Amino acid sequence: MKLLLDRISLAFIALTSAYVGCYAYFATESWYANFPGLGLRWLPQLGPYNEHLAKDVGAANLAFTALALVALANVKKPMVVQLAGAALLVFNVLHFAYHLTMLHMYEPRDQVLNVVLLSLLVVLSLILVIPSRRIQML
Repeated sequence: MKLLLDRISLAFIALTSAYVGCYAYFATESWYANFPGLGLRWLPQLGPYNEHLAKDVGAANLAFTALALVALANVKKPMVVQLAGAALLVFNVLHFAYHLTMLHMYEPRDQVLNVVLLSLLVVLSLILVIPSRRIQML
């Protein structure tokens, strides 16, 4: 069960990080104006466009993609998965905490989507850190 949860968590994190990373790094202005897509726009209300910041966000997310893919390729090695999970958990908890302070900038639908999606990334990262025996006991 833990192996399946780790695979799902790493695959989801790799896909979402690749999306954000490629979009932010290679199409910075479009990413800023249109992220996350599908008619939603979550960045303009947080401050002015900054190419350097957008490129850094893209590069960091591409690094998370690489981290998640390496861990996925080594998913049967608990230490690799836990190390990747710990790094991802630090980012995702801090990212989530920041966005909780910015919810007032959004419409109710976007507030809910921010909380749901960002908390999902925290939970998926936490799954990676929890040792196998602990998951089986739950």
